[in-house]
Amino acid sequence: MRTRTTTATATTGLVTALALVFALAGCSTAPDKGRTATAGPTASAPAAPGGGSGFEGPRPQDQNLLAWTGDPNDAGHVTAQSSAGVGGRITLVRIVLREQITWSNIWLGLAGLDTNAQLANCYLGVYDAKGALVGSTADISPQLMTDAIAKPLPLAKPFTAAPGTYFIALLLNGNWATNALTLKSTGAGISVNAGLTPPNLRYSSILTGQTSLPATVNLGEQSTATINTGWASQWYAVS
Repeated sequence: MRTRTTTATATTGLVTALALVFALAGCSTAPDKGRTATAGPTASAPAAPGGGSGFEGPRPQDQNLLAWTGDPNDAGHVTAQSSAGVGGRITLVRIVLREQITWSNIWLGLAGLDTNAQLANCYLGVYDAKGALVGSTADISPQLMTDAIAKPLPLAKPFTAAPGTYFIALLLNGNWATNALTLKSTGAGISVNAGLTPPNLRYSSILTGQTSLPATVNLGEQSTATINTGWASQWYAVS
């Protein structure tokens, strides 16, 4: 009897010990209330798309604009050219739209004035990828004589611009001092067209002897002869 009692007591003790071990193991794996079962790092903000840092460079919309040829903060260069060099010649700066917009104004960075200039038949316009004129300003000669700032110059008629490639055209005529009438630009002259050929040059000139913007141009005739002399790519924006 004594042996049987000792055995039963030992068996009972072993069962109790095993039960305690299982209970402790269960406590270590069971989730706490209000906490997930899977241990992990503290929750953080979602990662930026593409695994980046979350920083994006300035966008036109940050400055109440619709598009631009580049961040105006980078348009620190001032470009000048003689009236003999660019007068009557159309210069083109390519801009690519990623979404449809209503295009009402072309912003130009006027850097310097020539108060003695005699200007006439000066225009800004927009050509599409086929070389068709889709928008133009009135003569901007008066605006080139005042306020050396970035300024919106309205198109005579706003138009709906579908996504795609466009070319902002500048035509200057008259007489001015070469280093007085100046425009803001990226500073990129020859290098701006790296990897490109007509009719897709990012910066070029076309035609001579023009007093108005023609209804169509042949973009295959884009030339770099004038821009390679220092007539650097002007900064433009759209609103």
